[in-house]
Amino acid sequence: MHTARLRLEPMSWDHLDDLVELDADAEVMRFLGPARRRDEVVGRMTERLSPSDDALGLGFWVGFERERFCGWWALAMVRPATAELGYRLARHAWGRGLATEGSIALIDHGFATAGVELIVAETMVVNRGSRAVMAKLGMRHTHTEMREWSDPLPGAEQGEWLTAISRAEWEAAASRRA
Repeated sequence: MHTARLRLEPMSWDHLDDLVELDADAEVMRFLGPARRRDEVVGRMTERLSPSDDALGLGFWVGFERERFCGWWALAMVRPATAELGYRLARHAWGRGLATEGSIALIDHGFATAGVELIVAETMVVNRGSRAVMAKLGMRHTHTEMREWSDPLPGAEQGEWLTAISRAEWEAAASRRA
């Protein structure tokens, strides 16, 4: 999958070193939890490389701008006809519209190719950057959810920001752009 600036390719074990470096950055992980060690990233990759979404062309992708690793994007089924969007970018890629650009490609793919009816995403309320990306994607805030955490991150008391975009909303936005 390609965008104006990104090459998105399915996540594989060939990307392990880049993903380890990404998750080892405490600032990247600020809204997700503590920085991760290599063995923790390997465990997560084992889950992420599960073939469950492959038949629909969904799953995890890594993104490169030219040849420089920028981060990962995901669109994975969470229930019938509903996929969850996610992304994590390296600091050098922040504030440049790359999270939005890669996410648009996945949303378009989910609705146009994979037959998804609803795409959801969530972040901490205090993660203004991610909330801004979701708004640019046309995702509407559905609700704020309060959760219990054994070791809450700073800002967790403000809750989780949940968003969604339906196929009909995506089609309406596409017709306005045309």
